[in-house]
Amino acid sequence: MRTNTTSIQSERLRLIKGGKEYFDLLKELIAKAEESIFFQTYIFDEDETGTAIADALKAAASRHVTVSLLVDGYASKGLSKSFVMNLKETGIKFKMFDPLLKSKYFYLGRRLHHKVVTVDAKFSLVGGINISNRYNDMPDEPAWLDWAVYAEGEISEVLAKICERRMQPRSLKQFIKRSGRSYRKNQIGPVKVIENDWVQGKREITKSYMDMFRRAKNSIIILSAYFLPNDQFRRKLRAAVRRGVKVQVILAGTSDIKVAKYAERYMYQWLLKNGIEIFEYQKSVLHGKMAVCDGEWSTVGSYNINTVSAYASIELNLAVTDRAFVRQAEWQLHEIMLKNCMKITAQQVEASGWITKMGQQAAYYLYRVLFFVFTFYFKQHE
Repeated sequence: MRTNTTSIQSERLRLIKGGKEYFDLLKELIAKAEESIFFQTYIFDEDETGTAIADALKAAASRHVTVSLLVDGYASKGLSKSFVMNLKETGIKFKMFDPLLKSKYFYLGRRLHHKVVTVDAKFSLVGGINISNRYNDMPDEPAWLDWAVYAEGEISEVLAKICERRMQPRSLKQFIKRSGRSYRKNQIGPVKVIENDWVQGKREITKSYMDMFRRAKNSIIILSAYFLPNDQFRRKLRAAVRRGVKVQVILAGTSDIKVAKYAERYMYQWLLKNGIEIFEYQKSVLHGKMAVCDGEWSTVGSYNINTVSAYASIELNLAVTDRAFVRQAEWQLHEIMLKNCMKITAQQVEASGWITKMGQQAAYYLYRVLFFVFTFYFKQHE
């Protein structure tokens, strides 16, 4: 697949599963930092996992490492004043990312939804994993299923520059200035940074999916936690299937947002009717955002396939064409479908009662309207 963005020709890449594997690596990277850490995430909770990561960051700051921590102003609003003050007192540059307008009940404007960590502009982690017990393997409960990419090399310099810009205060003129189109199809490389940010006019991740649908020849597998694609996305999916591409989607069996899952199931009939196979993940809550195509292209990051990620959030993925990495990602997705999923059939969908179907339809159209007008982030999803 060809995608927009900065192209890096030589990298070390590894797919990292959420839970203990991710957090052990994260703490290892923080511990070996010598110069700088940029840490930007959506949710940072003040629980065992959050406290452990905060302690690691404070230890780095005490070694005179420059530590910059940026968290979303609404999703991480539960952090106590004493917790934040302690971070700042140890020398950490802490900042909350704020939207245009917010209150206890709504959130209007961009969310800082990307999850990026860079260390010394040499090592980086990019994915969908927040800092909370839910994303870690705890004694009484496994982590929510999620993924990240570990990368070494030049890509970490690109990511560090992106994080540095996010930390800088902006004037109103800078805020509304659009960056213009940066989509250059002639750039090819094993790993690329792709972003979505409606204020800056960036729709690189969305366009990379559209490009994938157009160019796919054999197979597409999409793993998506909150799968509510718009009409354009659905048309491209259907066109790929009609060309003979096998399309499989891995969706949540249990979701942390019940109404969103209800809305998602409204689309099952359409998906099955158009030859798209559906697998519901059963082992725990699904939170990952990943796709692979033809064993040649993969994308991993924070981007959900819905209107919020497409138009109302700051999102960041890595698009990878390194064959070894893509094959590893593809193998992982096949293993998940085989061992941890229930395949949904047309008979199961038809067996739903008419009251259930009406409720799903109502939830679907309600979410489409709300996603279009506002970025609601209800408390149960914090």
